Amino acid sequence: MDRKTLLVGLGSFLVILMVGAAVLIFAKPASFRGTTYGEPYPQASEIALTRSDGTSFRLSELRGDVVLIFFGYTSCPDVCPTTMAELKVALTELSAEDAARVKVLFVTVDPDRDTPQLVQEYVARFNPEFIGLSGTQVELEKVWQVYGIYREIVPSPSATNYTVNHTARVTLIDQQGNMRVSFGFDTPVEDIVHDLNLILKR
Repeated sequence: MDRKTLLVGLGSFLVILMVGAAVLIFAKPASFRGTTYGEPYPQASEIALTRSDGTSFRLSELRGDVVLIFFGYTSCPDVCPTTMAELKVALTELSAEDAARVKVLFVTVDPDRDTPQLVQEYVARFNPEFIGLSGTQVELEKVWQVYGIYREIVPSPSATNYTVNHTARVTLIDQQGNMRVSFGFDTPVEDIVHDLNLILKR
């Protein structure tokens, strides 16, 4: 091998080596697009409420699956149906296998009107696999408190047509029961899908 060929080969090797080093130095692991919880990740508090058939539900039953929790109410005119529709679309963007590993919970903030049956009927309009939950005022207040859910009844001229101001965020809980990411209202569906894929691949 002549000296010129050797130098060219050595130069090419050095370029490849430098590119590889740059990748190692500057490459970053894929990051979440939602709002992340800091480490150590907080363990999601237990939720013990009532299903539409009257049986009890516990969040811990879903350990091993990814869980998306949203707090809302069935009479909500805008935020709640929009969010549920977006979660429906997000799951369709996943493979069938991955979608089966994601559970969506809708917990009411309006127990005076939202019976377990009504909540389940509501969420089933978006996806029959979604889980709607209700309970007594006392039971729900415990859940709202531990998940930091703000809730305020806004009176109207009609006693039954009041609205409820409430926190409008979706919380993502990983397979180990840790709170990992939350999504504010109107988070792009592609961002939710992106973060679901990151969690599902871990």
